[in-house]
Order: sequence, then C-alpha cells, then structure tokens
Amino acid sequence: MSSSAAPKITSRRLAWLEPGALQRARLTVVPRRRVQASRFPFVTLVSLILLGGVISLLCFNTSMQQAAFTESRLEKQATNLAAQQESLEMDLERLRDPQHVAEAAERQGMVIAANPLILHVDTGQVSGEAVPANGDATPPLWPAVRKPSFN
Repeated sequence: MSSSAAPKITSRRLAWLEPGALQRARLTVVPRRRVQASRFPFVTLVSLILLGGVISLLCFNTSMQQAAFTESRLEKQATNLAAQQESLEMDLERLRDPQHVAEAAERQGMVIAANPLILHVDTGQVSGEAVPANGDATPPLWPAVRKPSFN
C-alpha cells in the first residue's frame, strides 16, 4: 500500500505543472469590496472651517468700518479744533496790538508819566524826582487830522 500511495502524492505534486492545471490555478484579481467611509465628519469639518472664515471676515470688516468711522469723526474734530485755534490766535494778536493796549489804558484813566524814575539795580539807588503824572504828557491816540481842501 505504501508503494501505491507514493506515486499518487508525486502525481499530485506534479499536477500543477500540467498546462491545463496552470490555467485553472492562475490567480485573478477580485475587486475589493468598497467600504463607504462616513462623509459626515469631513463635511462637518470643512463646513465649520468655512463658517469660521466667513464669520472672521465679517468681524474684521465690521471692525475696519468702525475704525473708519472713528477716523472720520476724529478728523472732523481736528479740523474744528484747528479752526478754533486759528480764531483764538487772531483774537490774541488783536488784543496784543499796541493800539488796542493804549486804548484800554486810556479808558482806565492811565497816562504817560512825564518824569519817570530810574532804578539802578546794581547799587539800589533811585535817580530822578517823583512827580505825579497828569494828562499833559500823554499824546492823543487819534490826533486830529485836517481834511485836505481842494480849492
């Protein structure tokens, strides 16, 4: 029995060398079963990223518009303050005008001293004689001008 079993095993081992057996044993590619992965997490992630980007752009645009409104309001305020400063400087120049100062002094009854005293700072001596001031030494602010005659 053992001798008859040995040729069967060798014949089985060599059976794959036959041309017909080779054709039957050839491997073929079986299409892989496609497992559909859930698209929900990916779609959710992309949607959240897009939504976050849109909201960020809206917030940025709103803040830029608010900054533009603030800038225009501050520019208007700066223009108004510059005009007010110019007006105050003109008023100050008018008040510093020697003619205006002389008119204000005359309205208060001030006159030019006829004989001023001089103080020597290094010695502390006063030279001159103190005399009360009167209106005789004060020249008129608006001297009388005669009209020209065309005869």
